[in-house]
Amino acid sequence: MPNERKSILCPGCRKLISSDEPVCPYCGLARPGMYNKAGLISKMLTSFDPVKIIIYINIAFYILALLLNPGGVFSGSGVFDLLAPSGKSLFLLGATGTVPVLQFNHYWTLISASFLHGSILHIIFNMMALAQLGPFIVREFGLYRFFNIYILTGIAGYIVSVLFGVPFTIGASASLCGLIGAIIYYGKSRGGYYGQAIFKQAMGWVAGLVIFGILISGINNWAHGGGLVSGIIFAFLMGYNEQKQETVRHRFLAYACVLITAAVLIWSVVYSLSHVL
Repeated sequence: MPNERKSILCPGCRKLISSDEPVCPYCGLARPGMYNKAGLISKMLTSFDPVKIIIYINIAFYILALLLNPGGVFSGSGVFDLLAPSGKSLFLLGATGTVPVLQFNHYWTLISASFLHGSILHIIFNMMALAQLGPFIVREFGLYRFFNIYILTGIAGYIVSVLFGVPFTIGASASLCGLIGAIIYYGKSRGGYYGQAIFKQAMGWVAGLVIFGILISGINNWAHGGGLVSGIIFAFLMGYNEQKQETVRHRFLAYACVLITAAVLIWSVVYSLSHVL
C-alpha cells in the first residue's frame, strides 16, 4: 500500500501542500511540515489570556517570596515597604543586578527579575499597569509579538541596568516600559487622529515615569529607559497588525521566549527552595 501523504496549510503562504515537502513550492519555506508540528504549543499559547497568566505568575512569585523568609516581611518601614519580601528571598528567587550577575554569575536573573516585586504596592501598581497596557499590545501587535516584546524588553532593560552598575533590582517595570515603547512606535507610525491620541497618551506615561523616577528614591531608571528604547526598537523590527501579520519567525521566537522563561522560573523556584529547606 502506498504511503499516505498528509496535506497541510503552509505556515508561510497558507496554501495547501504535502506535509513531507522539503520546500514549499509556492513560497519557498523550508521544511513546512516542521512548523506545523508546533501547533500544540500554539494552541497552548492562544487558549489562555496571556496578560492574566503573567499577572498570576507575578502574584505567585510574590507570595512565594514572602513565604521563603516570613521573618523579613515586616522588617521595613514606610508605606512602600509594606509586606516587602526580604532581600534574601528576592536574591534566591532571581533578583538581578551587578551583584547577582557579575559576582554570582546568575545570568538567568535577567529573566526572572521581571517576575519579582519588592512590596504589596510595587506589585499592585505594576500589575494594574500590565492589565491596562497588555491587552492593547495583544490586540494591535498580536499574541506572539506581545510575548516577544514583553520578555525581550525586560531582559534588555536589566542588561542596561547591569551595564550602568545597578547592584540589586527587581520588578516588571522594564517590560512594562517596553510595552509603552511599542505603543509609542505604534502611535507615531500609524498616525492620524487615533495614532496621535495613542502617541500622546504614551508620552504622558513616559512623563509620569520620569517624574516618578526623580521624586522616588530606589527607582531603577536605567531599566526603565532600556525597556522603553528596546520596546520602540522591537516594535519597529517586528511591526504591528496593520502593517503586516505575524509570521512564522514571530511565532517561533515567542515559543523560545516562553519556554526559556518557563525554564528559568522553574529553576528559580528549585534554586530558592534548595537553599531554604
